[in-house]
Amino acid sequence: MSETPSRDNRDNAMSVAAISSERIESDDNAWTRRLVLFLRVMAVLAVAKGLYHWAQVTGFIGGEEEAFENQPMAWQTATVYFAVIELVAAVGLWLATPWGAVVWLTTVVSMAVIELMFPAIYGGSLAIVAGEAVMLAAYLALAWMAARERPP
Repeated sequence: MSETPSRDNRDNAMSVAAISSERIESDDNAWTRRLVLFLRVMAVLAVAKGLYHWAQVTGFIGGEEEAFENQPMAWQTATVYFAVIELVAAVGLWLATPWGAVVWLTTVVSMAVIELMFPAIYGGSLAIVAGEAVMLAAYLALAWMAARERPP
């Protein structure tokens, strides 16, 4: 009989330790999980933007005046660039890989530069630049908090 109470106490202690470690582990990675969720949301948006640009290239959207071949060369070049790079970024973001974040950051900065420096291409919308800046700031904040969770 003396073995039964000590085994029960040991089993209870082990189960409490397992529950505690699970709770600590899940709390420790909260920012990393949020970052991955953010990257997945950005991946879905990147797919939508990439498909939108491909729809412009293929003529799925727009009328005869807005057809791809009727657009200036700068517009065509930028549209094909974003059609390709957005979809590549989406794959990397969904997988939460470092290269995916780099490619996505390239698309964000590229769109902001085109809107600000070359307004003749897409119209120079400050709303798009602001949206890109908000997404960039959110990514940097989440990446910073996730990095703080894991000491070097």
